[in-house]
Amino acid sequence: MAVVWRFAIATTLVVLASAMAGPVLAVSLQQTGASTAAVGAFAMLPFLVVGLLIPVVPRVLARFGVVRTYRAGCLMQLAGVLLYAGTDHWLPWTVGSITSGFGAAALWNATEALLAREAPPDQRGRVMGLYQTALGAALAVGPFTPALLGWGARPVLWAAAVLVAACCAIALSIPSRAAVEPPPGQAGTLEALRTVPLLVLIAFSGGVFEAGLGSVSAANAASIGLSLSGAASVAGAIGVGSFLCQFPAGLAADRFALRNVFTTAAMLLLASSIGFAFAERAPWLLWIAGVVWGGVGGALYTLAMIEVAHVFQGRATAGGAAAMITGYTVGGTLGPLASGAALQYGGIAGMAALLGTLAAGTLVAARSVPD
Repeated sequence: MAVVWRFAIATTLVVLASAMAGPVLAVSLQQTGASTAAVGAFAMLPFLVVGLLIPVVPRVLARFGVVRTYRAGCLMQLAGVLLYAGTDHWLPWTVGSITSGFGAAALWNATEALLAREAPPDQRGRVMGLYQTALGAALAVGPFTPALLGWGARPVLWAAAVLVAACCAIALSIPSRAAVEPPPGQAGTLEALRTVPLLVLIAFSGGVFEAGLGSVSAANAASIGLSLSGAASVAGAIGVGSFLCQFPAGLAADRFALRNVFTTAAMLLLASSIGFAFAERAPWLLWIAGVVWGGVGGALYTLAMIEVAHVFQGRATAGGAAAMITGYTVGGTLGPLASGAALQYGGIAGMAALLGTLAAGTLVAARSVPD
């Protein structure tokens, strides 16, 4: 577990860098005249790449090993963020976003599968909750960087590059023969997808609400007159919610029936989607909704990973984790595009209707989780 936690720390630094860069890039694009749909399409690129690659990542881990795969992912993340910081045009930013997606696929699956496999069975909720809390802290702090430090877009992007470089240093410090390699005979992602399709749907919902709404929310806030720091803080509210809810969600999973925990989470998402419909009249609801989206959306993914650790034990852990990541990343991919289009063509009411429909579907899926 000591080596596994080093992977977790490095991954947290990458998430912090992404949380810093994402809203800044979104607002910069909006200020150049890009529509919210275009901003959403740009934000979905890393998740699209991750979603396409995750089905094969367990095989890559088995072929090349966790450490080497993780190091390669770190270098690709670094290349992507350097393109953000060193250029000022949407085309190299797009290349950087795609490159970062390649790296994220390797880092994400390696870290999550290791935690699910190595955590003690009676403490899986606490272990996963603690890790997701660290990621939530990164998501919370990152978007507030411009406001906290008074920096413009360029210094924030270079700071993100420094953080990814630190992640690379940690990865290089892990021995190549560290005892973290997966056992032989890992189950594939497609097999896991067929085994628990409704759990994948829940992970998909978590991806939409936690990872798929930040950039669009920031661009929407900027379009109604908020400054860069104010608009970025709307995305930061999603990170705050994620930070606050992950560890309590893990503790609840260790203590209560997962069906009940999933159901409560889905009902909160439905209520927040209804409340968001009135945000045009009461802008403060943007931050309230963001906290719920980040907290509950992130909790859905955490809970799904905990259930995977119970259902897919031993040989199937990497495949099961990859299945949940697939669901989450598809949600993170489609979330910005769908919500951006709904916001552009239907306004806040249209986006609220879209999110409310998804929350209702999540509630139905939650009721099917075994006790």
